[in-house]
Amino acid sequence: MFQSLDFSHERDLTVDDVIRRVESYYPDADFDLMRRAYEMAEKAHSHQKRSSGEPYIIHPLNVAATLVKLRMDADSIMAGFLHDVVEDCDVTPEEIEKEVNPAVAQLVVGLTKISKINFKTKEEGQAENFRKMVVAMAKDIRVVIVKLADRMHNMRTLQYVSDAKQKKIAQETLDIYVPLASRLGINSVKSELEDLCLRFMHPDIYYRLAEKVAMKKSERDSYITETLEVLSENLLDHGLKSEIKGRPKHFYSIYKKMAARGVDFEQIHDILAFRVIVGNITQCYKALGIIHSAFTPIPGRFKDYIAIPKVNGYQSLHTMVIGPKAERIEIQIRTDEMDEVAETGVAAHWKYKEGIHSGKTKLDWVEQLLEFNQNVTNNSEFMDVVKNDLDVGGVFVFTPRGDVFELRHGATPLDFAFAVHTQVGTRCVGAKVNGKMVPLRYTLKSGDTVEVMTSKSQTPSKDWLNIVKSSRAKTKIKQYLLKIERDNHKEMGKDILEKAFRSYGTNTKSLQKTGELDKAYQNNGCSNIDEMFINVGSGKNSVEQILKAIPSLKKKVTETDDEEREKIAQYSQKLNQAARRKSHKDNAVIVDGLDDIVVRIARCCNPIPGDPIKGYITRGRGITVHTAICTRMDQAEMNRDVQVEWNPAFSFKHPVNVRVITHDKPGILSNLSKTINSTGVNIRSALAKSLPDRKGSFIFEVEVKDYSELLKTIASIESHEEVISVNRV
Repeated sequence: MFQSLDFSHERDLTVDDVIRRVESYYPDADFDLMRRAYEMAEKAHSHQKRSSGEPYIIHPLNVAATLVKLRMDADSIMAGFLHDVVEDCDVTPEEIEKEVNPAVAQLVVGLTKISKINFKTKEEGQAENFRKMVVAMAKDIRVVIVKLADRMHNMRTLQYVSDAKQKKIAQETLDIYVPLASRLGINSVKSELEDLCLRFMHPDIYYRLAEKVAMKKSERDSYITETLEVLSENLLDHGLKSEIKGRPKHFYSIYKKMAARGVDFEQIHDILAFRVIVGNITQCYKALGIIHSAFTPIPGRFKDYIAIPKVNGYQSLHTMVIGPKAERIEIQIRTDEMDEVAETGVAAHWKYKEGIHSGKTKLDWVEQLLEFNQNVTNNSEFMDVVKNDLDVGGVFVFTPRGDVFELRHGATPLDFAFAVHTQVGTRCVGAKVNGKMVPLRYTLKSGDTVEVMTSKSQTPSKDWLNIVKSSRAKTKIKQYLLKIERDNHKEMGKDILEKAFRSYGTNTKSLQKTGELDKAYQNNGCSNIDEMFINVGSGKNSVEQILKAIPSLKKKVTETDDEEREKIAQYSQKLNQAARRKSHKDNAVIVDGLDDIVVRIARCCNPIPGDPIKGYITRGRGITVHTAICTRMDQAEMNRDVQVEWNPAFSFKHPVNVRVITHDKPGILSNLSKTINSTGVNIRSALAKSLPDRKGSFIFEVEVKDYSELLKTIASIESHEEVISVNRV
């Protein structure tokens, strides 16, 4: 069996137990200092109890014990003892620094929640707390490892709080801490947390799975023993010594398979996993060859994470074969070092004897989170970024030079362009995948070679936000659009004020010389003249507000007749309308009265130019555009409707699904494809199947510029005598 790390709650754990375990792998640690840190925590928590009724100190002890199981350094273990004393007790970081050391004090500061700030909502507090942890992570990655140990023990004892709190904490764990453990490569913690989340979020499913797995335990153990013997015998026959382990997959893994396939437990056949540990990388590939020669491999289920490791450093060969008794089994092949990294991730590389120095443990994704933290002002948006980007792995793609990039599932060539470099992304005009031109919306697959084409004249548009999947790309696009918008508002505000100043016999330059313009922006809460121009251009400050803040013009403005004021207002409106028309040039849909908003095309009806459309403000997702006759829109999601129209100046290919029913004859798919291509329309995908009564069903996903092009395409398909019907779906 796999000997996974055991993170069970230990009721009778003592500091002597923890120290004895540390001594087994780190005999040179300062155990007197470690005991002093524990005593400080024990004293601080002496009057506190947990929800279970146990003395509170049992929690820090278990957190420290979890860190010992991950073989963390002494400072991390002491931080485990002290992680709650600043928040829950009257202990200051300075006291920790004096009693223990500055490094432990900094770790505890990084872990301490922001409890004294009054947030609008609990979600706001959670987001702000996590933002603080990201900043601390950028300085020292040990912060998040201690935090994971803290969350592990809290999840292990979650049964003592209310059902509502159980579900809330479990959901937060699944959203944030499970992906964090995955990104750090600590798979033992990830798997354990996932199972605990399932237990508290869906107890009926969890306990039903536990019962069904337990019912077949003796049968399964017998099968594992038999398979281990067969694997070991085959490897030894080829002179390969190995250590082989086997176990059922975790409950959460089985649950995900059941949900994805829409089947019951009895229909899941690949629930057993085996691990083959060999001496070196060469032997990994040799073992793979031996196993594939002994058992039938399942096509498409082989992954080489040794040649192309995951972003968290995980390495292993994965294959699935038909094992004894025709059972499907997953086999992982790796070295001892790879196995340690797979279980404990970043912690496996920890150089506890050397201490930690700035920069040694910084990871690229932590730097990216820090960048998001600096550029995103809204806490909820930051949490969306984190949830979206933490568990990124899934698709490996290549540059033409052979460099590898790991992107999230569903990533597009535009995501790839921004992953290469921000400028490559902002200047992207097209892409080739495996040597063929593809749309920017194309979904990348593992193994694709992507070549990005750029142009210096290209700039991002708001529609790109609907194409990209990664938060990095979305953030960069939003930053660019915001900068362009600010520049436009600045120029517009400058023009409006210059026109107004001239009406009163002065100009911007003269007012700057006298210093009166400085007083104007200061009196209107602006930090500089540029911000004042931006505020006027965006409508945040009116022209009259600025004019009245200029001493030499205040009296004249008050005495100005309505006709003169109307002229200035009309000029301002004229500039604003011109800017709005300019901002719409890169958008497929024009939204009346709303400039800076994301527009998304509804998937339920997938409207294209020429279709009558309706726009709805959708909670958290900007404007959603449906066809006017759509009956499948979610009314609960719609706040109110807005006026929308197709932009005639916008040129973009829109994907549409067309279903074709034909008489089933040889070569019909080829004939239909040639007909569609002959109209100049690109086919993104085609799904074909036979129906009863010798009929064929085809669903083509085609790209058309508007409704008229779709009608021409349908007409060309209907020209075939074999075609029975053609419908848009």
